[in-house]
Order: sequence, then structure tokens, then C-alpha cells
Amino acid sequence: MDSDALTTRLLTVATGLVLLVLYLLLGALFAGVFAVLWTGSPDPVWLAVALLLSALVFGYASYRGGTARILGALEATELPRDRAPELHARVERLAEAMDVGEPTLLVGRMPMPNALAIGGRADGSAIVLDAGLFRLLTLDELETIVAHELAHVESRDSLVQTLGYSVIETFSGLLFLLLLPVGLLVVGLRRAVRLVLGRPLEPLSEHVERAYVVVAGVVVASTVVATLLLRAHSRRRELVADDRAAEVTGRPEDLARALTRIERASNPDSGLLSSLYIHGEEDGGVTRLLATHPPMRERVERLLERADEAWTPIEVE
Repeated sequence: MDSDALTTRLLTVATGLVLLVLYLLLGALFAGVFAVLWTGSPDPVWLAVALLLSALVFGYASYRGGTARILGALEATELPRDRAPELHARVERLAEAMDVGEPTLLVGRMPMPNALAIGGRADGSAIVLDAGLFRLLTLDELETIVAHELAHVESRDSLVQTLGYSVIETFSGLLFLLLLPVGLLVVGLRRAVRLVLGRPLEPLSEHVERAYVVVAGVVVASTVVATLLLRAHSRRRELVADDRAAEVTGRPEDLARALTRIERASNPDSGLLSSLYIHGEEDGGVTRLLATHPPMRERVERLLERADEAWTPIEVE
């Protein structure tokens, strides 16, 4: 190795060592600032509670505002009592049996024959029925569908889901802000080490982009896991709502028939409102994990099994 090459090599190593020290000092400074802020900040428990409360408040505001947008998108109009007196009477009895305020019955235009519940448990709730349901279902079957939706109102499922997504979004953003400085620091240390070892350097922009991708990947993976758990909770609540509707009406077979008819008449392309419908897409393993509703076949089979268990044969001596 000639003298010029040796000089260049020594300068490169020295530059790398200087950068390594600088990045370590930067890391120590970052850790010190974080420690000072942490010491002067409120109690970590109270800080977490404050973040959680802010996420819940934002989620509740989104829930209240989203209700009006949904009704507007569905062009929902109230169904007068004189147009469907028997249905109104049955809904009133269901509300009394389920200890919820009597909902407003609305008729809307949906991409598929379906129903959805919006609003709170005590008052202000509404059941939106697609006009196609009145041609598709019998009155007994329609009653079980309304009972299913009232079960969601009774347990506040829609509100819980909205708050859950709000919490996930808030903490995903916080996680990204916490991890990004660490990722950038790792980039600097990696470049300094490569200089010390005499290895060629990639452009700084590529290192920064790679750090951003890694941090974003960690945040996305965490968000996906949390979302999958929330979707699993949603699917479980659908089964609970089926059971509650079967219990309060005493006719699980009617609900099974109603779900079957809705599935046959449904277009699977339901758009942004799909998570609110009683119909769920069910093809494919990944799709099932991301679905907000369990497979229709599973729901129908559970209801028919429940009907079989409730059936008592007449003994003839």
C-alpha cells in the first residue's frame, strides 16, 4: 500500500471514529434530554391516562359526527308508525325486553338488503332498514333482524369499536414519534462504523429512507396486530348479538332464514359501510381475519343448532 492510499485510509478511519464519538454523544444527549423531560413530566400513569382519555374523546366525537354522515349517505327517512304498525309494535316490545330506549325506525338505500343500528342505548338510537328487506323477509324474520341490531345497541358495540380504532390510531402515531429518532441515530452509528471498517458508504438519503421504512414497518405491524384483535372482537360480538336476538324472540330459525336470504340477495361489494352491516365477507383465510363479521354459514349453523336444542319432542305413551 503506497503512502497516499495509507494516508487516505487513516483519514477515513479517523473520520469514522470522530463521527462515531459524535453520534454516541448525540445519543447520550438525546437520552439525557428524554430523562429530563421524563423527570419533569407528569406521572407516567397519569400521562398514559391523559393520552387514553384524549383518544376516547376524539373517538366519541368521531362517533357522533359519523352517525349523521351515515344517515345522510343512506338517505334514511323515518318509517311512520301508520305505515308499519305491527312492526313498530314488535320493535317496542323488543326494546322493553332488552332494556333499551325505543329506537327510531328508518328506511334507507343500501348497496345490499341489510340493516344497521346507530346511536346510544338510552335514547337517540335508530335502526336503519334497507327498503329491500320489506320485500325479502317476512315480518317474523324482519323482527329477528331488528332484535339483532338492538342487541348491538344494548351492548354499545358500535361505540366500543369506534373508540377502539381511535385508541389504535393515537398510540400508533405516538409509537412512530418515539421510534423515529432512535432509527435515525442507528443510521448515524452504522455509517460511522462502516467508515472505521473502511467499507464504502451508501448515500445518506438511502440510510435515512431505510430507517424510516423500518420504523414505519414496526408501527404498521403493531397497528395490524391491534386491528386484528379488534376485528376478532367484532366477529365475536356478532355471534353474541345473534344469540341475544334468538333469546329475546325465541325464534332462532327465523333469524337463520333471514340471514340466509340476505346473503343470497347481497352484493359483496359493500364499500365503506361494510363494517356496519350484518352481512360479512368470508372467502379466504386472510379475508376472514380482516372481516368484521364471522362467515354467514357459521352463524346460520349456530342458530339452527340452537333451534334444535330448544325443540322438545312430544312423547307418546
